[in-house]
Amino acid sequence: MVRFIDREYELQELEKIWERDTAALIIIYGRRRVGKSRLIQEFLRSKEGLYYIADDTNRKIQLDELRKRLADYLNDSFLRTAKISEWRELFEYLGNVLPKDKRFCLAIDEFSYLVKSDPSITSSLQKFWDTTLSNSKTVLVLSGSLFGLMSEQVLSAASPLYGRRTKDFLLAPLAQKDASLFLADFGPEDRLKAYFSIGGIPEYLLKAAVHKSSDDFFAHEFFAKDGYFYREPYYLLSQEFKEIKTYFSMLNAISYGNSKPVDIANFCGIKARELYPYLENLLRLNFIRREVSLFGKRQNGIYSIKDTLFDFWFNFVYPRREDIEKNIFSLERNKLSTYCGKRFESYVRDEVVHFILPFRADQIGRWWHKENEIDAIAFSESSQDILFAECKWSEKVDAKQVLASLRVKTPLVQWHNETRHEHFAIFAKSFKRKEDLGGNVRLYDLKDILKAAKPKK
Repeated sequence: MVRFIDREYELQELEKIWERDTAALIIIYGRRRVGKSRLIQEFLRSKEGLYYIADDTNRKIQLDELRKRLADYLNDSFLRTAKISEWRELFEYLGNVLPKDKRFCLAIDEFSYLVKSDPSITSSLQKFWDTTLSNSKTVLVLSGSLFGLMSEQVLSAASPLYGRRTKDFLLAPLAQKDASLFLADFGPEDRLKAYFSIGGIPEYLLKAAVHKSSDDFFAHEFFAKDGYFYREPYYLLSQEFKEIKTYFSMLNAISYGNSKPVDIANFCGIKARELYPYLENLLRLNFIRREVSLFGKRQNGIYSIKDTLFDFWFNFVYPRREDIEKNIFSLERNKLSTYCGKRFESYVRDEVVHFILPFRADQIGRWWHKENEIDAIAFSESSQDILFAECKWSEKVDAKQVLASLRVKTPLVQWHNETRHEHFAIFAKSFKRKEDLGGNVRLYDLKDILKAAKPKK
């Protein structure tokens, strides 16, 4: 089995719950292939319990499969041949045969598929919990990839299970420092390029790891009609939404730089007021993000694609599908460099800046005003420290020139201008000269950046 990476916090919390020796209901959710199944399997190592993974099929088949698994696990001859047609019947029977004074875990993976086939399962499960499991030593784990269904049918206040969960975990993609451990044979720049295309999704990283370089990975898995990622976004969206064409059009519009609702609506050919429910759904599922300039007005937010796979795919695969189908696709290096530059900025803001700060930041983000923009700003209200940073996905960057340009823009940032303590940072692949530019200025090349968030040994 492939080495288990990260998830220390989640495993520790699960172990704490197990050690309490009381009933527990745990919800684990997150996008497909983020590592939910592997986390559950790691947790269940050397523990008494049954792990069942549901299929996206009809209720009868799902019921039969779980019944058979439970019959084998419990060595129950009646359950092996019983004709059960409702979830309620299965749970009522289990209430009579499951051990009540013995530590036991029942883990149902892809529970959202069961809800999709029969929403009434949550009511049946709620009754099973209230009448039986809550008075036992059972740990019930429900995991699901259909984010919308898990949020609405399992976690929301409208769900029959509301108020009964012991803990829930929204499993996020791995940070770059951990994702890079999958790509041990890649060079530092190639690791970042791969990360900028698929993010920290473990199964995606395993696909990348079989290739020799990021170029090889892109060519075989994105830019080939039989590649693993050639149709992946279609599948992910179809799992969550019915109106796929509308969502595709919106994501395509945002990938082309249409960041304001009116521009997205015009691109898609729909009315602006009809756009917002779609935007809210994409935001809720973390496919897109809404950003506001630091110190700016909340109503002036702009939209961008947050999900790394979708961002890369809509920039390089979706517009060139005909060329890929004809096997005549050629990657535009300048476009790839521009794209990586954009993702590099996000990576530095999200995963690097907080490691190099000489103060504790209240907030880290972007700033823009009219034609001026600063890639990253971090500040502390209590100490009135502020960091201004620029990110350059380039070799042999002229640090003096970048710093001079940055100093021109910083007075435009209206925040304690007379009393603040200013710090500066420049992040680049490499510098023309990595020189001392003053005590409040720091230069970080690729080696420094990756070292700042070095993986734990």
